[in-house]
Amino acid sequence: MNTDIAKNTNSLNDDKKSNREQRDYAVVLYGATSFVGQITAHYLAEFLSTNKDKGGNTVTWAIAGRDEEKLNELQSKLASKVDIIIANSDDAASLDTMTEQTQVIISTVGPYLKYGEPLIKSCVSNGTDYVDLTGEAIFIKDMMDKYQEAAKQSGARIVNSCGFDSIPSDLGVYFTQKQAEAKFDSACDVIHMRVKAAKGGLSGGTIASMATIFEEVGKDKSRRKQVANPYLLNDDKNAPNVRQSNVSKPEYDSEHKRWLAPFVMASINTRIVHRSNQLLGYEYGRDFRYDEAMWMKDGIKGKLTSYALSAGLLGFATAMMITPSRELLSKHVLPKSGSGPSEEEQESGYFDIRLFGKTANQETITTKVTGDKDPGYGSTSRMLSQAALCLAQDISKETVGGGFWTPASAMGDKLLARLEDHAGLSFDVIDR
Repeated sequence: MNTDIAKNTNSLNDDKKSNREQRDYAVVLYGATSFVGQITAHYLAEFLSTNKDKGGNTVTWAIAGRDEEKLNELQSKLASKVDIIIANSDDAASLDTMTEQTQVIISTVGPYLKYGEPLIKSCVSNGTDYVDLTGEAIFIKDMMDKYQEAAKQSGARIVNSCGFDSIPSDLGVYFTQKQAEAKFDSACDVIHMRVKAAKGGLSGGTIASMATIFEEVGKDKSRRKQVANPYLLNDDKNAPNVRQSNVSKPEYDSEHKRWLAPFVMASINTRIVHRSNQLLGYEYGRDFRYDEAMWMKDGIKGKLTSYALSAGLLGFATAMMITPSRELLSKHVLPKSGSGPSEEEQESGYFDIRLFGKTANQETITTKVTGDKDPGYGSTSRMLSQAALCLAQDISKETVGGGFWTPASAMGDKLLARLEDHAGLSFDVIDR
């Protein structure tokens, strides 16, 4: 626990709680000129120009970052007028000035392992809620270890992974379990998530985050153990120790007659799902098992695709852990920071994931989660925005207090409704 933060929050806690609702902004988007930040800014501007808060008032928000010129340029292109805040992760005072003015911060500034901690620290110190789109589980673990107790004291709700990492998985499991409880009066003790289809691109920011993780894992053996731990984010003293399956190489799914390949986001999504289970009082059960993989076709074509994808992922991970090859790929092959899929590609993108649940009595349920935009950007910008607005407008501090949460454990049904109403996502029970 960070003792300096704890001292500050002890002395300022009452004042922060009393004036939080009177802050200038409901939401501030930090990193607004990044690739995904710009997409998020445009979505928020359009959404909030026609949607009010529960009292019928206009929702106040602002864009923030370190480059005033770029912020001004972005501001001029938005559908509605917003304020600008200048803040830099290297300048603690500027971060405090920003976080003191708002109820919720949206952060799109990654890699979070490199740039994320100062903003978390500021939000915790000032009792400010926070959402991000990180897929860096070891970053979340580091921040929990440092700031969990201080966040509880200040009332800051920290909700990581509110984009494609990891809302479809986290809310998909939450939805599946709710449906199983209603249908069978029992939660599923195992759920398999399968990516049936997805279309989208990678940005330079995503690649930079992946490179940072591989760099950490490559130089620090203790990080490798952390990354391999399915319960990395379970911080209770009696965390489960159930062996979790992990699709790390090609496998054949005889039940559904499809080949399986590793899913690159499973390493963060599974950890978020297991933390949700803890924070929900182990509603899914202490023996709950969960895994993720990508569906390939049946037959020789599916087998070859599965082997090729698995080999490609292994080769990429290996190359990114070695400094010379990582630098070579970053400079000459991979997308550069600030680049990403075109607007047309974002609009034509989509994702379709399936969740297969089974109870201890062998009762089965199948659900699907779909999104109608590019998963990493078009859909992520909507998920991230609605998570922030959900925290600001729908979830009281009395209902969910300070600390590190997950999307499902902090916002549950209210976020589900927002995602279906405003973010282009659908959650459905289907036949197998």
